[in-house]
Amino acid sequence: MGIEIERKFLIKDDRWRGEADGGTDYQQAYLIGSKAASVRVRIEGEQAFLNIKGATLGITRQEYEYPLPMEDAESLLHGLCEHPIIDKTRYHLIHEGHEWEIDVFKGDNAGLLVAEIELADEGEAFSRPDWLGEEVSDEPRYYNVCLVKNPYKNWKE
Repeated sequence: MGIEIERKFLIKDDRWRGEADGGTDYQQAYLIGSKAASVRVRIEGEQAFLNIKGATLGITRQEYEYPLPMEDAESLLHGLCEHPIIDKTRYHLIHEGHEWEIDVFKGDNAGLLVAEIELADEGEAFSRPDWLGEEVSDEPRYYNVCLVKNPYKNWKE
């Protein structure tokens, strides 16, 4: 069984960019998002995947991922998935021994930036970079599956 332990944070400023790689463009959408699981199709650069995650929102959930032929992924993404498609660029960087993923959203979610860190266990210690803002791991609206139904452009802060 696959388990994902991931924490999400907002980003205070652009200082992370000096440490990040060149980024990879992602497109993803959901075939289903139920109370039990979400089933996602993702095109990540030149690769495509089918991903199944437990629907429990929080830092620990079940997760399974399988490669897909690109043609199948494109057909599913544009034919069977819920829209809008989540469009973002993901950057990677290493900060004091931990890999961070920075998602810079586009389209209906433009303006939203989220940093994620995957951990080996829930209590694992990690150093917080200076550019890291508020933790939003327990706020459902920041999860991609929720951004389909309520895109960032519709949020009223």
